[in-house]
Amino acid sequence: MPDKNIHTEFHHALRVNESDCTGCTHCMTVCPTRAIRVRNGKARIIANRCVDCGECYKACPVSAISVEQDDLEMIFRFEARVILIPSILIGQFSHKIPASSIYSALKEIGFTHVFQVENTVDMVLDAYNEYRTKNDVRPLISSFCPAIVRLIQVRFPSLVDNIVRVNPPIDMSALYYLEHLKASGIPGEKIGLFYATPCAAKIAAIKSPVGETESIITGVINMNFLYNKIQKYLQNHSSEKIMPVTDDLLNSRGILWSLTRGEAVHCDRRALAVDGIRNVTEILENVENDKLGSVEFLELRACDESCAGGILMTGNRFLTVERLRKLASEHARSEEDNDKKLTDRFINIRDHSYLGNIEPRNIEKLDEDMEVALKKMSRKRRMMCFLPGFDCGACGAPDCQTLAEDIVQGRAQISHCVFMQQQLVNQNLMSNEKAFKITGEIWGNERLEKNCNKIGAEDENY
Repeated sequence: MPDKNIHTEFHHALRVNESDCTGCTHCMTVCPTRAIRVRNGKARIIANRCVDCGECYKACPVSAISVEQDDLEMIFRFEARVILIPSILIGQFSHKIPASSIYSALKEIGFTHVFQVENTVDMVLDAYNEYRTKNDVRPLISSFCPAIVRLIQVRFPSLVDNIVRVNPPIDMSALYYLEHLKASGIPGEKIGLFYATPCAAKIAAIKSPVGETESIITGVINMNFLYNKIQKYLQNHSSEKIMPVTDDLLNSRGILWSLTRGEAVHCDRRALAVDGIRNVTEILENVENDKLGSVEFLELRACDESCAGGILMTGNRFLTVERLRKLASEHARSEEDNDKKLTDRFINIRDHSYLGNIEPRNIEKLDEDMEVALKKMSRKRRMMCFLPGFDCGACGAPDCQTLAEDIVQGRAQISHCVFMQQQLVNQNLMSNEKAFKITGEIWGNERLEKNCNKIGAEDENY
């Protein structure tokens, strides 16, 4: 398992559109890594804290947070245009719509090849089993969800070694299908691999993959964008004009892989499957404090109902889960289900199954110099003696602890706290004008003026 070079910076797929942002703090209060501040009335994302989980995207009441995607037109630069799709794309459509019709729609959009990423699930399972026998650390934590991998890196760095250094199916399938097409005679430079993503974290992982020098995936297309185009095609075309499905390797294990318990069910010892990033955070705190007990494997997914609840999914996540479980049940009744297993036809699978080093990126570390860090910690605790502990967010930080940290790191002042401002004014240590100016720097001067058009006000709809 040779180590690979790592990226020094995270790529982020989430963007704040300042023209739409109202500085409401909804995003700031839900962020699990305290990566958002409000300055001049606008949300700001701190790059080294963000894990692209998408909680801010879901919480924003004015849709001021967007998710990047590559321009669809870029696919036409390539002769072979492959769309790598997860099974949850199929699960968003009614069971009355055959997968072949969805494939035909993707062909109409411009792709020449369609390949489901879960075709390589058995390759991943083989790599998991080998990794488990060669590593004693427990519990092992799945590397499937990139938001969770990054969460561990920045908030639970002591658990980085628990992450299973095995490539998820998306990377395995991209490599496998690339080699498949090259073996068929298509030059590598004429092949474009594009992934239909259900979330922002997978975009970030492709643009700056953990443990890799670079991804072989050419671009990313957001799932909601593709879903709408497919729906439009299905409404305007007869279901008789369909293209055969070529995923002869897809089995019931693959169909369920991206759902909750998709991985954990294959562990023959105690395993937990946890979805929702707040639930995951609680579990990781228990692991870090050695309160979880004897667990062999943790399947941790940032979204509710796992990938079916991704922020770029259009269909109802519960219906998506129901449809996929029904589809998997139909596959499981087939005699060929257990025999559908990918073999080393084009590549040496073992050489490409493993990730490189996953480095900790501790956001709690106050300084690289231990002596300086201890002094900052002492000052942070001293700041907390004065801050009220209300965690109201009026300072533009999510809570008092974060404000205290920002103060010792030189990113804020104690006067940013509105309660401390009043104390300073009462003690004649600050003028009312100065306090008003500080508040304006955080929230924007226009926010301090009467505005009947804001949400909930009498002229909201005008």
